[in-house]
Amino acid sequence: MAQEADPPPPPPKRRRRKPKLGDTRQLFARLREQLAAGTASLADLAKLVAEGLEVDASVIYVTRPGELLELAATWGLNIGAVGHTRLRLGEGIIGITASSGDIMNLADAQNHPRYVYRAETGEEAMASMLAVPVKRAGRTLGVIGVMSKEARTYTTVEVESLATVAMLLAEILAKAGAIDVSDEGFSETLPRRYGGHVLSGGIARGKILPYGAAAPIARLLTDDPETELKRLDEAVETANKHLDGLIAANTPGGSASRDVLEAYRMLAQSSGWLSQVREAINDGLTAETAVDKVARSLRERMRRITDPYLRERLADIEDMIGRLMVALGGMAPKPERADGMILLVRRLGPADLLDWHTRGIAGVAIEEASQSGHAAIMARALGLPALQVDRGAVENAQEDDDALLDAEGATLILHPEPEVIAVYDRALEARSQRAATLASYRDRPAITKDGTELKLMLNVGLALELDQLERTGADGIGLYRTEIAALAAGGIPDIAGQAAEYGRVLDRANGRPVQFRTLDLGADKLLPGEPAPTEENPAMGWRSLRVALDRPAILRRQLRALLLGAQGRPLSIMFPMVATVEEFRTARDLLEAEAARIRPAPERLDAGTMLEVPALLFQLPGLLAEADFISVGTNDLLQFLFAADRGTPELADRYDTLSAPVLELLEKLVTYCQEAGVPLSICGEAAGRPLDALAFAALGVTTLSMSGNAILPVKSVLVEADLTALRPVLRELRRAGAAGGSIREPLAVWAREHNLPI
Repeated sequence: MAQEADPPPPPPKRRRRKPKLGDTRQLFARLREQLAAGTASLADLAKLVAEGLEVDASVIYVTRPGELLELAATWGLNIGAVGHTRLRLGEGIIGITASSGDIMNLADAQNHPRYVYRAETGEEAMASMLAVPVKRAGRTLGVIGVMSKEARTYTTVEVESLATVAMLLAEILAKAGAIDVSDEGFSETLPRRYGGHVLSGGIARGKILPYGAAAPIARLLTDDPETELKRLDEAVETANKHLDGLIAANTPGGSASRDVLEAYRMLAQSSGWLSQVREAINDGLTAETAVDKVARSLRERMRRITDPYLRERLADIEDMIGRLMVALGGMAPKPERADGMILLVRRLGPADLLDWHTRGIAGVAIEEASQSGHAAIMARALGLPALQVDRGAVENAQEDDDALLDAEGATLILHPEPEVIAVYDRALEARSQRAATLASYRDRPAITKDGTELKLMLNVGLALELDQLERTGADGIGLYRTEIAALAAGGIPDIAGQAAEYGRVLDRANGRPVQFRTLDLGADKLLPGEPAPTEENPAMGWRSLRVALDRPAILRRQLRALLLGAQGRPLSIMFPMVATVEEFRTARDLLEAEAARIRPAPERLDAGTMLEVPALLFQLPGLLAEADFISVGTNDLLQFLFAADRGTPELADRYDTLSAPVLELLEKLVTYCQEAGVPLSICGEAAGRPLDALAFAALGVTTLSMSGNAILPVKSVLVEADLTALRPVLRELRRAGAAGGSIREPLAVWAREHNLPI
């Protein structure tokens, strides 16, 4: 019996060669030739991309009226689908890319939950897909995509190459008249509301000033890289000179703001992004195209990064990129004046925010920002309303659109309805009248109608904020957060730098008391380079004094700097997150050891503690024998007391400061401190709420420390209050709420009945 012949071996599988930079240079060179000859068509571009990146298919979709995307060119799919296949905005991979502005890199596109199949394209054989939005002047004009039969993730080189082609495509579409970029595209003129998070409180109404979108680039490719590299170097020098002038002329309050800006400059200029720009120029791109390409890459990286401090550093770099684009002519310069306008940007560095403030903006909305970031710190120091706004606002806003920035209610409204404008106008008028009324309290002593003398102190973290001492008439600084300048500068300064900062704070206080809190790092306050906490509950983990006692060299250097900065003046230092008397005693021993070495010695040296950990309440006799003063940190104390993370929105209003357990705790603490002769203050957000401050004063707390914008509202209530009349009412309200309920509402009723400006 004859044996069956063995089947022929399968043909060898073609191994796909990974594109290299040299390949992309050839692709850009061919594109440059066609652009110069004026023969570049969408079909030619689709073919060049597919061949250059060695993919099986490429597609180009352009926007059409009615929020549609139409297939305008393809290579590798059915040509007959061109002009017929359409997708709605947000429909399928292409639609998602257009609506989100994100690059999508999918190894198995057909199994994506939003994948949409169009039979006429013949794309069923394709597995992987890379889609990149095509944008010009901030508008999405279409999408370019490539596909492969092989299931794979596209490389960084391929992604960056297609992103560069997308930039070229935007110019081709505009020059060929394939799309009218003056049309509204996907944006609307209907009212739109965007939520977010408050960075700096306030309300502003004005015209939108969007900034940061690059102008159309006249020359995309070059055959003279040397000339472009020279242009880049000249632009870097120009940007640096402008920044030097900004730092020299516009640093209110002195050193702390200068430190922030100098740190920003160091971060922006020391990173490797400039070398990436030079590489792109050597690949055949003009200087401005190369800078824009790197900026786009940075934006994609930012979207994937969750760490807020790293995102902040990348934002600083993009700030510098914007300065380069202006110097290169690739971005319009800032207007000389922007009085009353609301700045709307994706990201903003501290130097740019200060620059815009000098130009007169009324407020700022930033898509990518954090409450502890550089821009937020600067906005609060400047008293500028600022909001971190949800994504989409920048894409949908146009210059001179009417807008309302509510950085109290965390809302940005574009194209507000007339009724809404009227409501906010009334609110702004009421705020203006209220501000004028409050200003009359600035120079009045904080003495209640029954003669109780109170002290209202400031919580600050930068020398920038010290102007509030004069503006509010505060009695001193109840909390100077020494870690804020370190976070803003990206690292803890050396002893000399710290001592200079602390000395300037005491100089500005001009004899008024200042309580310096030692570094409160850890949990949500991480220095750059510090790993994110892996603990399940970082707020209760290795942070604050615990870090300092485990790294005593850091604490001793700071204590030495504080003593040097005092230069013989009275010095008050408090330690955060103390859980045991032994911890406080150890920290105080370190302070006394340093004090023994420093001359001139402080005229008076006080060491106190923040009371944030409930365990300290059960150690009061021992604590009061050791501490010179106690400051209740209401923010942390309440979250530990109620086991309620203060950063969890669902728990934000569940537990109240004006409830039975908190008031009972504070009353006993007041009694203990009065008997021991130890000064007691309350510090934190609760102290800055007028109704809470009224209750605290009635309990016997005579020193309250709060943010600058709370000083006058709190003082206006306290000086009009009769605590003698309030105390029996407060006792009765507490008895009625003894089951744990809040007395806030009935207390507010009493206050209104007695004409207090709550």
